[in-house]
Amino acid sequence: MSGPFQKLICELDQQLLKEHRFDTSLFEKLTAIQHESGILHGDRSICPFLRPYFLAESRYNAIRQAAALLFSAFGSLTAAALVDDDILAELGMSEKEIRWARLDPGYLDVSINSRLDTFLSADGFAFLEYNGENPAGIGDQAALERLFTNVPIVNRFLSDNLHHYPQPHIRLLEVLDRSYREFGGKKTTPNIAIVDWDGVSTGAEFEILKEHFEASGYATKICDPTFMVYENGVLMSDDFEIDVFFKRVIIHEFLDRFDEEHPVYRACEDGAVCMANSFRSKVPHKKASFAILTDKRYRGLFTDAQIDAITRHVPWTRNVKYGNTTYNGDSVDLIDFIRKERNRFVLKPNDDYGGKGINFGWESTVSEWDDAIENAVAARYVVQERVAVEKTDIPMFENGEARLRSLTVDFDPFLFQGVVEGGMVRLAAGSLVNISSGGGETALAILEGF
Repeated sequence: MSGPFQKLICELDQQLLKEHRFDTSLFEKLTAIQHESGILHGDRSICPFLRPYFLAESRYNAIRQAAALLFSAFGSLTAAALVDDDILAELGMSEKEIRWARLDPGYLDVSINSRLDTFLSADGFAFLEYNGENPAGIGDQAALERLFTNVPIVNRFLSDNLHHYPQPHIRLLEVLDRSYREFGGKKTTPNIAIVDWDGVSTGAEFEILKEHFEASGYATKICDPTFMVYENGVLMSDDFEIDVFFKRVIIHEFLDRFDEEHPVYRACEDGAVCMANSFRSKVPHKKASFAILTDKRYRGLFTDAQIDAITRHVPWTRNVKYGNTTYNGDSVDLIDFIRKERNRFVLKPNDDYGGKGINFGWESTVSEWDDAIENAVAARYVVQERVAVEKTDIPMFENGEARLRSLTVDFDPFLFQGVVEGGMVRLAAGSLVNISSGGGETALAILEGF
């Protein structure tokens, strides 16, 4: 975005560099705070930046509106898939995933909390992936926001300009409680279990969320699903009764280890625990859901408003397999087409995370791309059209010096029962913008009046 908004941010950046170019004491302080407050991926602090990422209010609102329509489209897709084996096959759902997805969660929404991974460009934005089952980063905003109270220039800037910081951690607790009520829960403050494997790299975020939940009056335990029991209609972790199962464990990792004899399956089957997100969230989470969104054969699943949002903001996507498909209204041989046009496409595994297995055609040689296509056919991959990507200049400290770096920005709005509240802001030098792959993260601030 250009004009007065960009001028304002540029002036702030110049002030930050002038004041803090070699301010190693500040850099050390910001790094230490991240370790103390859990702004980490594993043992690595994730915010080497001197300010938040600023988003104009008008742009934020446009993303919110489009994201709400995409959320409703994923709901329509999921409802159709659960009664149509052909759609489930197109999504790449295994028989086991289907059985668990058909467990009734006891509430309406497919995903209570979710995230749309989004690239911004000069003239718009594109939704590239949907994390419908296990979105990380919700607890980071508040901690990152507090981090910048230690930078006086940022404090003055915020005092001088109308703004607001989104509060996704607050909205998360609200929708967990609301879903528990819809599920039929009666406790004034239900017990919440934050569930993932012991020792995962995102564990620091769980502590942030636990602190917020408990400060709001909700007893909370971080626990591993391996050690749960289900007795007398109650799911337990040690002596902790679980009312709300806040699922952060990855579904396909869980299903690789456990079957229908596991206490969690029996508790869900009996309607004894409110799980968010439920195993049903795997349906829209599959990257092949974007192939259904963008294929005209499935247009009957969606409303006109949903189709308009898909057309404007979702890049062409297909399952990688032999045969013909359509591209811009023309019939093409899919494999031959993407082989010849490698600079226009990216290959992604249908169900993985952390940037694993992604191949960018424009960064591959001819032989590397051919090998990637052969692997994609043998495995379960999608191909997606490349989108325009915006880079942003932001002051970043490394090796004892702050410099203005031009980085790819990945703004990923969080949705809570379909309503956007904030989002994860990830930044990196290359095409892959991911915390697991070494990227950084900063707070989001919305500048009002722009």
